[in-house]
Amino acid sequence: MSETLRIGGAAVAPGDNTVIDLPITDLSTHTPITMPIQVIRGREDGPRVFVCAALHGDEINGVEIIRRVLREPGLAALRGTLVAVPIVNVLGFLSHSRYLPDRRDLNRTFPGSAQGSLAGRLAHIFLTEIVANCTHGIDLHTAARDRDNYPQIRANLDHAETDRLARAFGVPVINAGFREGSLRESAARHKVPVLVYEAGEALRFHEPSIAAGVDGIMRVLRTLKMLPPDKGPAPPEQLVARSSTWIRAPRSGIMRGAVALGEAVRESQELGIIADPFGGNEVAVLARTDGLVIGRTNLPLVHEGDALFHLVRDTGTQVVARSLDEPVETEDHQPTDFEAAAHALDYD
Repeated sequence: MSETLRIGGAAVAPGDNTVIDLPITDLSTHTPITMPIQVIRGREDGPRVFVCAALHGDEINGVEIIRRVLREPGLAALRGTLVAVPIVNVLGFLSHSRYLPDRRDLNRTFPGSAQGSLAGRLAHIFLTEIVANCTHGIDLHTAARDRDNYPQIRANLDHAETDRLARAFGVPVINAGFREGSLRESAARHKVPVLVYEAGEALRFHEPSIAAGVDGIMRVLRTLKMLPPDKGPAPPEQLVARSSTWIRAPRSGIMRGAVALGEAVRESQELGIIADPFGGNEVAVLARTDGLVIGRTNLPLVHEGDALFHLVRDTGTQVVARSLDEPVETEDHQPTDFEAAAHALDYD
């Protein structure tokens, strides 16, 4: 892939380090909105890897991860191409919102359409300008507002190259989930394997999650032989999870959580206590299975049926990739406030 790379009409030759403002749309004020992209091409041929963040505009950990990766001195020896897209959903980012102004979730809209909704058009632009020009991808996410995710990779482990890179990333948990309408699903149709890194909470920087993300991306680049090998320690042993479940609130009230992210729990273990505002009518929240806590709510105020704790297991044959009662959106469907809340159970 040594030929000139073109993104948004800009040409990037081997050896170039270029910032591109990819046109997206105009505001009603006639102000143009662009997606900022930095492309670093080594002089030697090699893989083309995109790293993107803020597909959901309120998930900002990845923005800082990409900033730090771009300042790694080792990139001076890069072989191949790194395409860094720190803010995909620029409009959501500006308004501190997961969604685009049309109330659509960008990561449920791929592959999109050049004649579709705003979300559909943005998905189409990203797929044709970025994904189609790359061989691999890393998509950086956090949990939704008032939720927290333990550092984890989500990937198709039935694809050998994706499995290899997921293990190389080196975070504690690899979760074999999928998401219909996601960037990852559409990229796979283009034969571009994509890892999704999930860690932290929306609208918050979490230093351990950021540091782990930077290290993981650098490990992947080394595994792809885009950078010289590292003589540092091997990543710790990882849990490869083939199934997951949400533990939901048995009643409404105020919850006092009893377990932390990354904690191993046993079936029937008490995960928290829900009580009324007077401290009465206490009900225990119990684990339905053995597992590891990879996601949890940070909001003590809960309603009956709310998802409270996300557990993964390393056994089972069925990959559970989304809440069974989550609504399915179509291109023309705008989520209600209730449906938007359901998307807080986010995968990718």
